[in-house]
Amino acid sequence: MLRTLRLSVAALAGLTLFAGTALAQDAVVEQARAAGQVGEQADGYLGIASGGSADLKARVDQINIKRRALYTQSASERGVTVDAMAAATACELFKSRVGPNQAYRDETGAWRKRDGAAPVKLPSFCGS
Repeated sequence: MLRTLRLSVAALAGLTLFAGTALAQDAVVEQARAAGQVGEQADGYLGIASGGSADLKARVDQINIKRRALYTQSASERGVTVDAMAAATACELFKSRVGPNQAYRDETGAWRKRDGAAPVKLPSFCGS
């Protein structure tokens, strides 16, 4: 798995940009993220941390469908698994997209909130 996570910085930056762009285009999801209802997960997908309407769930599902398509394409181009591509992207998203007091789901499946300006605890597979 370690080899599959050693993707180029440019590839991860591109994936992170896509994932961030997909979120930025949906004001409802951004509001839910700020409220701690939606957060990044260690598997590279968005999740509902608490509450949320059927509309919010549908919006999160649509973003995840787009992410899965991107992960699938990128994994095929790089000769890695889709899960490895998603996990590598999660490492970058945890660093760049989880803001202070926002929710995220760690690799154990527990929902957490980022403590102010403290960095998010990265999953063990992210390395240093």
